[in-house]
Amino acid sequence: MSLCASLFAAALPQAVQAQTDYYNTDRGRPLTIEDAYATERYAFELQLAPVRLERTPGGVYQWGVEPEIAYGILPRTHVEIGAPISYVDTGRGARRSGLAGVELSLLHNLNVETRLPALAIVGDVLLPVGAFGPDKAVVSATGIATRTFTWARFHLNGQYTFGNDDSGQQSGSAPRAGPGAVEVSRWLAGISVDRTSPLRSILIGAEIFARRPRGQGNEVEWNTALGVRKQLSPHFNVDGGVGKQLSGDGRSWFATFGLSRAFAIRSLFPGA
Repeated sequence: MSLCASLFAAALPQAVQAQTDYYNTDRGRPLTIEDAYATERYAFELQLAPVRLERTPGGVYQWGVEPEIAYGILPRTHVEIGAPISYVDTGRGARRSGLAGVELSLLHNLNVETRLPALAIVGDVLLPVGAFGPDKAVVSATGIATRTFTWARFHLNGQYTFGNDDSGQQSGSAPRAGPGAVEVSRWLAGISVDRTSPLRSILIGAEIFARRPRGQGNEVEWNTALGVRKQLSPHFNVDGGVGKQLSGDGRSWFATFGLSRAFAIRSLFPGA
């Protein structure tokens, strides 16, 4: 019996390393609206190259890169840290780049999906770091619901940002606006739908969401996007998407691309 237990413990890290996680739709990978599931306990997910390119009607291009790493610290709970980096080319020879803060996040999945949808809560803090970072820490909370049917999954997200209703600060989770800035949403709400093809290890999704930027007089902005996520191997996933801001200022187009790697460290397992 003890031999079997030892063999199981030795095999467990490798099993977690080989998680097939292409259907776990994190924020921005590839859609803004995410599902209610956390990274597996004791597993890491490293976002190697989450890139976003946006073009405004005025011809301003903005690149954003936000490398992140998530760790399953508790059952149905992960912590995450990211460092959004922004690069702007106005097309007139003027270019700016810099760090847009450091983002800390915690997601907790409240329940396993049965007849009821899976529910999760998320807390985010964007720290005032870098040339494009906020003047002070920005705190937001998100509620998530996921409901699975035989033919598709649906996800609802609702986010609220605390603090004064001032303008002009950044947030790694909101659509980008302005030269170098990533504008904070006072609130964001939306729905997405995705369909998986397990035999091909691929997920296709679409979303629509509304957000209101902080600041007096800002209008509600509607956005829509399409995205695809593909599992290249048990360790690597790749994704991409395109979207459009339908109303409000800017009405920009944007495209996203990402690559992630899942892995585990044997020494972090109990009894290892």
